[in-house]
Amino acid sequence: MSPVPSGKSKESGTARVLGSGASGVAELLVFHPVDTIAKRLMSNKNKVSLSTLSSIVFREHASSGLGRKLFSLFPGLGYAAGYKVAQRIYKFGGQPWFNDLLVSRYKTQFTNAFGERRGRMIMQATAGSLTGIGEVVLLPLDALKIKRQVNPEAFRGRGVVRIFMEEGTTLYRGWGWTMARNAPGSFALFGASAVTKEYALGVTDYSKATWGQNFVASIAGAVASITVAAPLDTVKTRIQNANFENKVSGVTVIKEMVKNEGMTAFFKGLTPKILVVGPKLVFSYTLAQSLIPLFGKYV
Repeated sequence: MSPVPSGKSKESGTARVLGSGASGVAELLVFHPVDTIAKRLMSNKNKVSLSTLSSIVFREHASSGLGRKLFSLFPGLGYAAGYKVAQRIYKFGGQPWFNDLLVSRYKTQFTNAFGERRGRMIMQATAGSLTGIGEVVLLPLDALKIKRQVNPEAFRGRGVVRIFMEEGTTLYRGWGWTMARNAPGSFALFGASAVTKEYALGVTDYSKATWGQNFVASIAGAVASITVAAPLDTVKTRIQNANFENKVSGVTVIKEMVKNEGMTAFFKGLTPKILVVGPKLVFSYTLAQSLIPLFGKYV
């Protein structure tokens, strides 16, 4: 997502929550199937070929009709909805808040260290990194979403409340790897987007960027972010999609991946993510920025 304007917004907090939340719901319905495919490819430990691709992606529904195949790509939609909506609300509101905090307290230090122009961009990137680290609080919803997508047997008919009661802190498995992935990933997301606007597009006031400028900057930021975070994202996914009782460390996962699959295993699922990330982020950004002012007229 391109950097959200760092100045004060005339819309209320309620409008921002409603607008960004609606954006998350819409994005989920359109892109959840692609996310499922990427997660299943990342979790697959065997070689991928044209003959095995269908069984990896659609699993037991590989031989079913087109409609059933498509429907099979929506597992864990309830968990995904909770996670995606909460994430989008947090992203839209968190990054500007952190950026305002840095501007109000540390602008002089950033400016002295990097210069006014670079300091502004690095503050945007740093605010994004802080926001990404804080996303760890949403990890249980992310973990449940991933398990529903790639390991539904782990649920054994249990509901979400029972799982939270029984598993407790287990749902935060991989929290360290999540923070390690989010910090550089979010830094690259907001940083590359800011750099693109500043240097490639000549935009200094991000709030006045056109739709086309946001489109280009969003793609640059998203591709940089996903590429940087891909290795740790794969490790995090494999830690989370294991059965609840199987505690696998990140170091063990990395050793097994290098030994059995090679270094390219860290980038499994990267291609479908990159192919969809441009339209995905442009879609969510444009929709949110349109809905927030709309809701602002009424709340």
